[in-house]
Amino acid sequence: MLDAAAAAEVARRGILLDARATERFEGRTEPIDAVAGHIPGARNAPLDEFTGADGRLLDKERLHAYFASKGVFDSAEVGAYCGSGITAARMALALRQIGVTPAVYVGSWSEWITDPDRPVATGAE
Repeated sequence: MLDAAAAAEVARRGILLDARATERFEGRTEPIDAVAGHIPGARNAPLDEFTGADGRLLDKERLHAYFASKGVFDSAEVGAYCGSGITAARMALALRQIGVTPAVYVGSWSEWITDPDRPVATGAE
């Protein structure tokens, strides 16, 4: 598990994946939390891109290709977060299916934004 400081370090040194919808990641909308955006350095990997229309995880071959495109095999450190930790747990399960063991930032975005000194990024990067 990651706390906020560790999540920021993973974003700097490794791969930190945000499982929220792209519009939330980019800060275009935020229907739940008071602040829109993402942890600087994080990469967006929305739930609907690694699950099928039925909500089930994609097969291992497709999961491998998808997460390879996010760089998870290029780093020893992989972390996952979302809005509240629930979707990040599903992402962790998907990553474990392909041999990657991520650390989950359980507090996720809802916790990150409670400290006004923590930076917030918007846009695709």
